[in-house]
Amino acid sequence: MFDRLREDIAVVRERDPAACSTLEIVFLYNGFKAVRSHRVANWCYRHGMKLLARYVSQRCVRRTGIEIHPAATIGRRLFIDHGTGVVIGETTIIGDDCTLYQGVTLGGTGKDKGKRHPTLGNNVMVGAGAKVLGPIEIGNDVRIAAGAVVLQDIPSESTAVGVPARVVRRHGEKVVDLDQVHIPDPITQEIQRLEQRIKDLESQLGGK
Repeated sequence: MFDRLREDIAVVRERDPAACSTLEIVFLYNGFKAVRSHRVANWCYRHGMKLLARYVSQRCVRRTGIEIHPAATIGRRLFIDHGTGVVIGETTIIGDDCTLYQGVTLGGTGKDKGKRHPTLGNNVMVGAGAKVLGPIEIGNDVRIAAGAVVLQDIPSESTAVGVPARVVRRHGEKVVDLDQVHIPDPITQEIQRLEQRIKDLESQLGGK
């Protein structure tokens, strides 16, 4: 238990340059509080104390603005940065060393039964406001850009952007860790391509 506690504190200090001290993290970081509360709620859930598990979970929502179903499976060293509005569904599975930013939803589509929520591999970063929906598989070392809506599987070592999200980088140039900004937007790129095509056509017509 204490090893996990030390890990959870260490990962915040490692990934958040604003963290000044261990006391600040323990008492003031909502993401840290939510992860610790989930450990308790999940233990209660797995030992048949489902009402108590839900109580712990809902109390955490009121305190932090982060909702994690007690049945969700979360690996080691999860870092929830800021965290307001994060929702993690019942059958979600999250691997080790993942990072979630504010407003992230790991939810269902309303159409599936049984396994209804996504599975994230190890070292996955999900940017602010992104939605990962349905029983889909997100591979290891995946980066999902802010605001993306992911509805299909994403292979390992990929970057996904857009609505709906699509892979724009895989096994290519390394994406800087925890960077939600310097990721190409395929929609913007397509608009720019079309604008250039219109200019070319106008130039051709003007020359006649």
